[in-house]
Amino acid sequence: MKISELRKSIRISSVAVIVGLSFPVSAVEINAGDVEASIYGFARLNVSYDLDDNRAVSTRAGTFSPADQDITGHFGADVQQSRLGVRVNHASGLKVVVEGDFRGSGNSAGSLRMRHAYGVYEGVMIGRNWSNFNSFVGWTPTLDFDSLAGNAGSFNRSEQVRYTTGPVSVALENPSATIIGGNAKTGTPALTARVESASGSLKYSFAGLVNQLSSDDGTTDESQLAYGFFGAAGFSVTDSVSIQGAFTYTDGASSYLWRSGSNYYGASAYMNGDSLETISGYGSQVGVSIDVGGGSSVKLGYGLARLDLDDAVSDGALTGADAETNQNAFVNYTWTPVESVMLGVEYGFFDQETQAGDSSDARRLLFAAQYNF
Repeated sequence: MKISELRKSIRISSVAVIVGLSFPVSAVEINAGDVEASIYGFARLNVSYDLDDNRAVSTRAGTFSPADQDITGHFGADVQQSRLGVRVNHASGLKVVVEGDFRGSGNSAGSLRMRHAYGVYEGVMIGRNWSNFNSFVGWTPTLDFDSLAGNAGSFNRSEQVRYTTGPVSVALENPSATIIGGNAKTGTPALTARVESASGSLKYSFAGLVNQLSSDDGTTDESQLAYGFFGAAGFSVTDSVSIQGAFTYTDGASSYLWRSGSNYYGASAYMNGDSLETISGYGSQVGVSIDVGGGSSVKLGYGLARLDLDDAVSDGALTGADAETNQNAFVNYTWTPVESVMLGVEYGFFDQETQAGDSSDARRLLFAAQYNF
């Protein structure tokens, strides 16, 4: 593959991931007058085997929270990651996407879960989509659905109003936060801004967010300014090798620090008497992607998310047993034997360390088979 073709492929893949469209270009097309619609999605089976502690959650993804490390060897399979979506393009320039999957809290397929529901017109996007404080530029793809700790920004979706012009996008988003010992109040939307572009073999993304973090129990009403920023980059070393990475920092915005706390998002703040105290944290990840030919690729990635809980513990809001540092690593091999079919196997390592320094780790294997349409 030539470098120019590789860059084009990367751009197409990045756009597909960002809007949640993990499907081949040839979806099921429907034309009706001024409307062009496509139905897309995939059927996917995930099979996991936990060599140590049972860490599997829905989609057989791995959790950082330990269960019972005295019991080893856990097998399971589910199809909850399977996805279904509709994309509509109108002659007026309006674009609409509605997408869902079947991920639930258990280990068997449940009802359809809303992932995306938004419309785009003249650079204005309104609805539910990936947070604008997010980028896949520095992300190393994994078979594990919950992926690496320390992703660039939020790895979740939010209701928002976003305006994009060229490489710049600004959004007002529905925020979320957990406050220990307080009653989190949403008084204002979160403001996010992002720049994402490419130059030659380099792709890059930078973003920032600010949000009013508030706790109001009817008697005590306290607020703090929460903020965060990230930088992410990916570089094509050769036609078949790329490296990528990201760094995120938050203060009072742990809900935008992926895989912090017990598993997904840690607490953003805590009440210390009548005072609202923010919790800071950071995350990072780095990885390598290698195209080995014949429709096969190998990817290696490492991620870390860490909260600063020292003050929260000394003030009595948390204990030394609370999770402070999460780190994981993956190596996977994927193969596309025919168009629209992907088979893969992955080894994953998870480690969680408490504020007191106690550590629990686990190793696991994951197999995936995905059939796109």
